[in-house]
Amino acid sequence: MVLWITALGRSLREFAENAGYATRAFLAILRASGSLLRRPRLISDQIHFVGNYSLVIISVSGLFVGFVLGLQGYYTLSRYGSEQALGLLVALSLTRELGPVITALLFAGRAGTSLTAEIGLMKAGEQLSAMEMMAVDPVQRVLAPRFWAGVIAMPVLAAIFSAVGIMGGYVVGVKMIGVDEGAFWSQMQGGVDIWQDIANGVLKSVVFGVAVTFIALYQGYEAQPTPEGVARATTRTVVIASLTVLWLDFLMTALMFN
Repeated sequence: MVLWITALGRSLREFAENAGYATRAFLAILRASGSLLRRPRLISDQIHFVGNYSLVIISVSGLFVGFVLGLQGYYTLSRYGSEQALGLLVALSLTRELGPVITALLFAGRAGTSLTAEIGLMKAGEQLSAMEMMAVDPVQRVLAPRFWAGVIAMPVLAAIFSAVGIMGGYVVGVKMIGVDEGAFWSQMQGGVDIWQDIANGVLKSVVFGVAVTFIALYQGYEAQPTPEGVARATTRTVVIASLTVLWLDFLMTALMFN
């Protein structure tokens, strides 16, 4: 019993320490973000790195998710004679939930791991220490541009995912199955609200971008400067970011669509 209480106390203490370190790191990134207004090229380069390189997997995944939604949605709606609402079903599923969530999970697996590995290797190679020796703040020069690049890129990638997914649902539902094209688009146009559905989906993607990008950067910055330490940090990025995205999705869905 004593050993169990000791282990629990040690775990709680480590959690509190990590939470404190993470909070300090997040505030440091925010404080260092003001100077980026004078050097926007730093952010644009990182947007290309984390956004453009993730575009292929986001687009292909969105297309196949749209295919699946078109098939499953048609089979479900046909039981109730509501095949004409297929466009509305596909659009709401993508803009509200699947677009932001799947994009965030793919972003964590593609760009998040790249950021963690990059920062971890810079730490292992003592590049961050060299910056500090030259009076260059690594938080301002390395972490802050990558953080805001992830925050900006995530909503754009989520919008592309949803748009490509809707086209995939259109191809399956209208071109392959034979749902009326006018009903497909009119039901979607009449049932999707720009503020209740699209804006909330964009807000979700922004929050997911903040969470996933910060977790990736923090894990890389705090990684042990060894190959094994970088590998473990990369694994932690995927696990922690994925669980955080799913938890935030439940919380925000409960608040937005109550």
